Amino acid sequence: MLLKRLSAHHLTEQDVTPEAVYQDRRLILKGLGLGAATLAFPTQAGVLDLFSGDKPAPVATRALNIHAAARPEGLILTPEEKATTHNNFYELGTDKGDPARNGHYLKPEPWTLKVEGEVAKPFTLDVWDLINKSTLEERIYRLRCVEAWSMVLPWSGIALADLIRRAEPTSRAKFVAFETLYDPEQLPGQASRSLGGGIDYPYVEGLRLDEAMHPLSFLAMGLYGKALPAQNGAPIRLVVPWKYGFKSIKSIVSIRLVEEMPPTTWNLLAPNEYGFYANVNPAVDHPRWSQASERFIGEGGIFGAKRQPTLPFNGYADEVASLYQGMDLRKWY
Repeated sequence: MLLKRLSAHHLTEQDVTPEAVYQDRRLILKGLGLGAATLAFPTQAGVLDLFSGDKPAPVATRALNIHAAARPEGLILTPEEKATTHNNFYELGTDKGDPARNGHYLKPEPWTLKVEGEVAKPFTLDVWDLINKSTLEERIYRLRCVEAWSMVLPWSGIALADLIRRAEPTSRAKFVAFETLYDPEQLPGQASRSLGGGIDYPYVEGLRLDEAMHPLSFLAMGLYGKALPAQNGAPIRLVVPWKYGFKSIKSIVSIRLVEEMPPTTWNLLAPNEYGFYANVNPAVDHPRWSQASERFIGEGGIFGAKRQPTLPFNGYADEVASLYQGMDLRKWY
């Protein structure tokens, strides 16, 4: 379990986002006349973190067999209703509430995941067979969005490294490329660039192999002890807690080990704003807003969200900073 010892990244209940904070963003958005283009290309992060869906999201109800993480005294998790109504998943819409409203289009079962590329033993995984036959590990991680808002969430799943080792990477494998399902009927935001925030789909992401093999890198299949809701990336998504949230690709259908650095969606769309590494770094601002602080979505209404300093590597520096020794993190942002 993640929370065995208390270090800079181990959280207390006060750190976790309560549920009610997550709901009111869409009503304010409508009142201000802000549209999808504003969300896709925000002028400042302070606007983005105020708006959300005005309806509770349908949440997954299937309970999972999990090995629950220890809850340090005082730990309060981000309320489930918040985390399932305030989402970035442009394949289901660009407004924060759209993924919850449009999640019914996505049919996450059955689902297969291919692991291939520079490996000795490529395979195709039945995701639901894994979910139904496994005791999944629960990990409580911070989530830091590049838009300068944050949460604390309890994921259930397996270490990414476990899946990669099973495929037996060859000496040519240097990076890991990920791809989201491409199916505009299930993910209507993929039907056109205007609906999907200007993105060319399918959504793709990547990690360096040593990042992917790091013990903190996680494949989540559950949230709050239940199967992932569609809006949170059902049925399987990546979680890399020291990086900005857009690196944690959702609804994955392919993991490919490759020799060269793979393309990534946001880097392709705006390379001056979104780098390949995307490590949380308060010293490197987004070109249009500061990353020095974040709005933590916690107790109370949206205007009560707490502004707090952003931590290097999102609070996981003790574990991951060594991966980047000698690198200029302003250049390799």
